[in-house]
Amino acid sequence: MNDYKSIFVGIAEAEIGTREHGGNNRGERIAAYQSATWLDPDAWPWCAAFVCWCIKEWLKVPGAAESIGVGNAEKWRPQTPSAFDFLRWAKEKDLRVLDEAAEVHAGDLVVFDFSHIGIVIEDALKGSQFLICVEANTNGTGSRDSASGDGVWRKKRARTLARNFIRL
Repeated sequence: MNDYKSIFVGIAEAEIGTREHGGNNRGERIAAYQSATWLDPDAWPWCAAFVCWCIKEWLKVPGAAESIGVGNAEKWRPQTPSAFDFLRWAKEKDLRVLDEAAEVHAGDLVVFDFSHIGIVIEDALKGSQFLICVEANTNGTGSRDSASGDGVWRKKRARTLARNFIRL
């Protein structure tokens, strides 16, 4: 993993343990994540907002944007509140969209079949059964919906749940 990808993974990992406060899909930190999208912060599912926020923070690191050939980081970065919309964004930006069976690397994004997204934090060889990710708006049991997701977690997910991967 190159230094910039390890920084990206580190940004995501540093948020593990963040929890909602004051109600479902609420809290000061959750609002900060949601502010990285084009929607106003409110009580809406925030897994994609978390990934947008991580990318936004990563692109502030000197040299990170240049490492992936991006000139205007603010214009380039995703601002979508939708997990599935990341696939449109990736194709629009000419990023590599990999199928669910691909070899993936730490720093890749994973879009799950159940309208959820995370950041891969450990390499997973082609054919591996599991993915290790940082995900938001989830919980310790693996649920992901607006009622049961409560924070940012390190997750081990069955690879069969992946729809696609996006390589930055």
